[in-house]
Amino acid sequence: MLRFILNHVLSCRERRLAIGARGRAATSAARTRRFGRAFSRTSLLAGAFAVAGLMIWQAVSGGGSSDPLAPHTGATAASLDIGVLVFREGLECILVLAAITASLVGSSAAYRRPIAAGAAAGFAATLLTWGGAVRAVDALTASVPALYVQAATGLLAIVVLLVVMNWFFHKVYWTGWISLHNRRKKELLTSADEGGRRTRRRILLGFAALGFTSFYREGVEVVLFLQTYRLRLGTTPVRNGVLLGLALTSVVAALTFLAHRHLPYKRMLVVTGILLGAVLLVMVGEQAQEMQLAHWLPTTVIPGLQALIPAWMGMWFAVFPTVETLTAQLVAGLLVLGSYMVVRIQMARAEASAAEA
Repeated sequence: MLRFILNHVLSCRERRLAIGARGRAATSAARTRRFGRAFSRTSLLAGAFAVAGLMIWQAVSGGGSSDPLAPHTGATAASLDIGVLVFREGLECILVLAAITASLVGSSAAYRRPIAAGAAAGFAATLLTWGGAVRAVDALTASVPALYVQAATGLLAIVVLLVVMNWFFHKVYWTGWISLHNRRKKELLTSADEGGRRTRRRILLGFAALGFTSFYREGVEVVLFLQTYRLRLGTTPVRNGVLLGLALTSVVAALTFLAHRHLPYKRMLVVTGILLGAVLLVMVGEQAQEMQLAHWLPTTVIPGLQALIPAWMGMWFAVFPTVETLTAQLVAGLLVLGSYMVVRIQMARAEASAAEA
């Protein structure tokens, strides 16, 4: 009887401890969700205040209200565009690295160091790639008219941006990229169980390669995208935009890997995806106008719109009263939306087939 009473007391205590642990876990999860929502709102407010601050600074430094037709206005808008793209690519890199390192705990935690070293090597390789791209583009401008090179690099930047938008809308695309890294990680961990000095060296190099490819893939996209801005506006707005994007990415990286916070990545990606959609339309309009200036496209002015569209619309939003520029922007928008709809239909059919099976 005494033993029964003791067992009952102990089981009750264990249940209370289990309930308390679940309660603490639920409280921690709720706290994390609240932090995520607060971080998302704070990020949006900070971005809005940054844009307002830049416009106020322009007004003060210009001695009056900011003139949308002034050359430095284009540089400011370009810096914001670059900052959004760099932050976007940084989010993708962080998401992939977080997915790789999430299960590396306990005895496997040591493999996080080669991944970090590989990411650092990817950053160094990105800087080298930037230097090589700058030399290659400058060499082309020495033998080819600068307007032609600028138009060609603009086309390349649009292709890169479409790839990034493809990542945003196509769940299959980015989940496949993450699953590819996870499969490679599982193969390396399986090989680690075999032991051996040579095997361990190969495993460490494999994890370093995972970190390298995770970073360098995004770095190459950014390098290629920035060439058209560098040719058009110089290195200063490019540097400012990159620093802005890196600063935002560093905050998210610190919260993810150092503070171990689960941030609302999906919401952040949706916001940056919408912003990049606007950047895409602006770049397509600018690219079409540059191709008109290079005589690669004809220029068909629409008289009815010429009086309705002010000149500053061309500077800020690349909206020009010509058939070619407006058609190019319409096609770009339909391409992105159409691609999104096709993928949604395919995913719906796949889910329906899985439910029937």
